[in-house]
Amino acid sequence: MKLTDSFESPASSCLIMLLALVVLITALPVSLHSAELDPGTSTSMPFAPGERLRFRLRWTVVPAGEAIMEVLPFRDINGQKTYHFRLTAKSNLIVDQIYKVRDRIDAFANIDMTRAILYHHKQHEGDNRKNVEVRFNWEKEIALYNDGQTDSKIPIKPGTFDPLSVFYYSRLADFDADGLIQCPVSDGKKCVNGQARIVKKETIKVLCGWYDTYLIEPDLKHVGGVFEKSKDAKIRIWVTADERRIPVKIASKVAIGSFVGELVSIENAPPRTET
Repeated sequence: MKLTDSFESPASSCLIMLLALVVLITALPVSLHSAELDPGTSTSMPFAPGERLRFRLRWTVVPAGEAIMEVLPFRDINGQKTYHFRLTAKSNLIVDQIYKVRDRIDAFANIDMTRAILYHHKQHEGDNRKNVEVRFNWEKEIALYNDGQTDSKIPIKPGTFDPLSVFYYSRLADFDADGLIQCPVSDGKKCVNGQARIVKKETIKVLCGWYDTYLIEPDLKHVGGVFEKSKDAKIRIWVTADERRIPVKIASKVAIGSFVGELVSIENAPPRTET
């Protein structure tokens, strides 16, 4: 599973990687604690329909674009009530001249937040356009992948999430319980066990203010592209140290530069509990 495929220029690879990071590694299998969760209704969750997180992206000191993560109204899929999560990411007007990006991901997880149901990724990156759909068949425990040209299926493990809904599931983790968080994740092509290490608590300042956070470092052994080719490559993620676990900053360092995504605003969200 990769954050980015091979592109013609380092600049285009950097932008795609940066945009992908905003979803807390949308194509990276990391993030979850195996602790028992409190499922059932939106009131027991750290997120609810209406939450909208907006991020500003930059490559070194150069503004690159923005990304928005949303929790949309509940959806019924094949008679099953689901959470509906959406990520949209786009490059800015300057970067558009080099490598235009307009991506949208829609992910659906069961109402108990114990597994993925449906994943759809509409990609517009440079000259590349693709519509990927992954359906999770839990009776047969397989993921069905279709991109308009290829149909395939793979076995999946119990409790598998897609690359976007896995982020929302991670917000239910008890970060104080263990220094390692993990969960099976599938993009329809692979199903892997991802891991991330909780490094420490840290107070940081981002574009929208000061936050008490947990610093998390994902294991990059499943990541290809620029990360695979860069010695000592690293991704760091800061999430709020309250019950909502909101991502406020994402940073990476590879051979071709540093990349940062910072939270700009939390819109239409439930009140935040101060720590």
